[in-house]
Amino acid sequence: MSAEATNPATPGPMTPGAQRRRGRPRIDLRRLGRAALLGPAARDRLPDAIGHVAEAHRAHHPDADLDPLRRAYVLAESSHRGQMRKSGEPYITHPLAVTLILAELGAETTTLTASLLHDTVEDTEVTLDQVRAEFGEEVRYLVDGVTKLEKVDYGAAAEPETFRKMLVATGSDVRVMSIKLADRLHNMRTLGVMRPEKQERIAKVTKDVLIPLAERLGVQALKTELEDLVFAILHPGEYRHTRELIVNNASRTDDPLAEVRDEVRGVLREAGIQAEVLIRPRHFVSVHRVSRKRGDLRGADFGRLLVLVNEDADCYGVLGELHTCLTPVVSEFKDFIAVPKFNLYQSLHTAVARPDGQVVEVLVRTHQMHKVAEAGVIALGNPYAAPAEEQADTDGPRPADGERADPTRPGWLSRLLDWQEAAPDPDTFWSTLREDLAQDREITVFRPDGGTLGLPAGASCVDAAYAQYGEDAHACIGARVNGRLARLSTVLSDGDTVQLLMGQDPSSEPSREWLEHAHTPVARIAITRWLAAHPVPAAPPEAPAAAVRPSVDGPAARPAAADVVVDRPGATVRLAGCCTPVPPDAITAFSVRGGVVTVHRVECAGVTRMKGAGRAEVDVRWGDTTECRVTLVAESFGRPHLLADLTEAIALEGVAIVSATVEPPSQQRVRHTYTLQLPDAAHLPALMRAMRNVPGVFDVGRAQHQAGMP
Repeated sequence: MSAEATNPATPGPMTPGAQRRRGRPRIDLRRLGRAALLGPAARDRLPDAIGHVAEAHRAHHPDADLDPLRRAYVLAESSHRGQMRKSGEPYITHPLAVTLILAELGAETTTLTASLLHDTVEDTEVTLDQVRAEFGEEVRYLVDGVTKLEKVDYGAAAEPETFRKMLVATGSDVRVMSIKLADRLHNMRTLGVMRPEKQERIAKVTKDVLIPLAERLGVQALKTELEDLVFAILHPGEYRHTRELIVNNASRTDDPLAEVRDEVRGVLREAGIQAEVLIRPRHFVSVHRVSRKRGDLRGADFGRLLVLVNEDADCYGVLGELHTCLTPVVSEFKDFIAVPKFNLYQSLHTAVARPDGQVVEVLVRTHQMHKVAEAGVIALGNPYAAPAEEQADTDGPRPADGERADPTRPGWLSRLLDWQEAAPDPDTFWSTLREDLAQDREITVFRPDGGTLGLPAGASCVDAAYAQYGEDAHACIGARVNGRLARLSTVLSDGDTVQLLMGQDPSSEPSREWLEHAHTPVARIAITRWLAAHPVPAAPPEAPAAAVRPSVDGPAARPAAADVVVDRPGATVRLAGCCTPVPPDAITAFSVRGGVVTVHRVECAGVTRMKGAGRAEVDVRWGDTTECRVTLVAESFGRPHLLADLTEAIALEGVAIVSATVEPPSQQRVRHTYTLQLPDAAHLPALMRAMRNVPGVFDVGRAQHQAGMP
C-alpha cells in the first residue's frame, strides 16, 4: 500500500485535516523529539518541546497555570527516554502530539496534564500512586482510564475488556474518552509504518468503535479526520478517486461557493448583521458520500457555507435574510438550535439555489456553537467544575442553559453502561458494542408523564419498554403510540408519544419473537438472558408434551380409590371445565360418581377444595393424542374491527374456532371468550402470543371458571 494511501495526512493538496490547519505552520515532530532528548528545562522555565502546546492552550485559556504541564512533561520525557516509536522518532513525540491535538481543541489543563502522562503507567516504571502523589486524583483517574489491560493477563479478551474499562471510566469522567480519541488520531496519522494487516485491523476498530464515540461526544474535528484516515486504509481505490475529484475541483477557475459567499456577505452587510461567512470544504468521506448520492459532482457539492454570528437571535436573523433575498430550498431546512442533537450539536441548516440549478448548503451558528460543534465535550472545559471555576476557566461567555446538554452522563452513555454490565462475556460485549455504536442516529420519544426516552433510530416499542422498565418490561402487553393502540413491534419515530401497557402478572414472560423487534442491546440482552434461564422444558419420557388425551393409571402404593380406577381400563375421563387443562400442564384427577375421572390442572382452585374435603387424587398422565380443545379469554380495548382482527390472527395460526362470545363493552374494555380446537397442543403459547400482538389486546389467558365440586 502506498504511503499516500496509508497516511493521507502527508503534505499535498486538500489533505484531511489540512483545511482546518491552513495557514498554521506544521509541527515538526522530529524537532520536538530532538528538543525532548536535550533533557528537562530549569524548574521555573517551560521546556521548549512543549512550547506549541502552551501556545495553543493559552489561546483558549489565557490565565491557565502552565506549571502542571511543565512537571508532567518532565516526568513523561524522563520516563520514556530511550523508547522509540516504530517510525524511529523518540516516543515522547507521541504524548506531545496527542496533547497538542487536545490543546488546539480547547481542553483544560487537567486533561492536557493527563494526556502528557497517558502512556507512562502502561509503558514505563511510573505507577498510578506516583501520578496521584504528584498531580492529584483527577489526573490519576484519567491516566488509569486510558491505560490498557495486559494481554498477558487477559489474552484475546484484552482489547474488548480494555474498552469496557475505558467506557466505565468515561461514565464517571468523559475526559477519559477525549484523551483516547486524540491518542487514536495521532496513531492513525502515523500508521503507515505498520504492516498492512495491522493497519487494517486498527482501522476497522477505529471505524466501528472510536469514530462513533467521537460522533456521540460531538468531537467532529477528530471524527472527520479519523473517518478520512480509515477511508484511505480500508478503501484505497475509492480514496484515490475521491482525492482526484477534490484536486480537480480545486483547479477550476469558477467557484460557485465563493460567488454565493460574496453574495451572502453583501446581503448580511445591508441588513446590518455582523457575521463571518466562510467556505467550509467537505472532507474526503463527505465528498465520497455526496458523489454516491448525487452522481456527477458540481462545484457547489464540494463544500458548504458557514455563517458565524454572536447571538442566538442573529442566527434566525441570518436565516430570514437568506430566505428573503435568495432562493431557499425549503426541504433542506433543519433547526438544531431549538432542538439540539444528542451530542450537543447546535446549528441552523438551510440551502439556497443558484440560477444554474446548483444548490449551496448553508450552516448558521454562533461562535460558541461552532466551538462546541468542532470540539464537543472537549470545548466545555472541565464539566465537573463548580460554576464559578468553570466561568474563570473558559474563554468568553458561558453558553446559555439551552446550548448544552449534561456532558457528564449523556443518555446514550448511560444506556451503554447499563447493558454492558449484563454482557456475559468479552465476545458478547465486543460484538454488541459495535452493533450499538453502528446505530448512528438517535430519536427522542415522549412518555405520558412528561419524561423522555432516547432511543436509536429504528427502535420499536419493545426497545422503549426495556429502556423505561428494565427487566420488568417482561410484563409489557402492549403500547399506545400517539394515543393509538399499536403492536409492540411498531417502529418509533422521533417525537412519538409512547404509553406502555403493563400486565399485572408477576410471572409474565417475554416472547421469543420480541428478539426480532429489539434493536437496543439492553432489550436484546434482557430477553436473551430470560430465555436462557427459562428453557422450554423437555417432556419426561413417560409424559410426552405433544400428547393431549389423558390416560389414567395408578401404582399399587396409591390409595385404594386410585387402585378401583386402575382395575377399570374402560373408565371415562373428562377434562374439568373449571381450568380446561391441556398439555404440557401438570395435572391431577379425582374420581366422581359413575366411575368418571375428572382431570384438573394442579394449580386449579378446585383441587385445593377437593383435597380439603378429603377427596383422593388419581394419578394421570397425558396420552398420545395431539389435538386438544382449550378456552381462552382475550381482554382488550374497544375499537372497530377488533373481533375481525382477532379471529383472523387465530385462523392464521391454523386453529379452529369452536365457539366465541363477546361481552358488552365496560369502561371501553371488551372481553372475548373463545373455545378453540388446536391441531397440536404445543402450539398454544404461540397462539396466545399471536392474539396478544393484535392491536388493542392487552392480555390473553386461559379461562378460569368458578371451581365447584365435580
